[in-house]
Amino acid sequence: MKTFSERVVEAALMVPQGMVTTYGRIAVAAGGGPMASRSVTGILGKAYMAGEKNIPFHRIVYTNGKVWLDEGYREQRLKLYKKEGIEVDEKGIIKDFRDKLFEFK
Repeated sequence: MKTFSERVVEAALMVPQGMVTTYGRIAVAAGGGPMASRSVTGILGKAYMAGEKNIPFHRIVYTNGKVWLDEGYREQRLKLYKKEGIEVDEKGIIKDFRDKLFEFK
């Protein structure tokens, strides 16, 4: 049986190009509750450091459609969004967020 952490990584890898999901949706898809969303970033960061380099971090956003844009990754992430047809407004919110939201089945 897979661990919660393994299921979190699997869920993150399922998000297709041009779509986004939220930390909470990943946590629930992996079998956790809404509060488990607080652990998603740490789990994915550890998986990345352990060699899982395909995690689409830019496709994981906050529940209101806000994207994480720090100065170290801002330019790179904005290029990825543009390449995937995801428009981000000047406040860092995904335009047409509901249309771009990937729902796990």
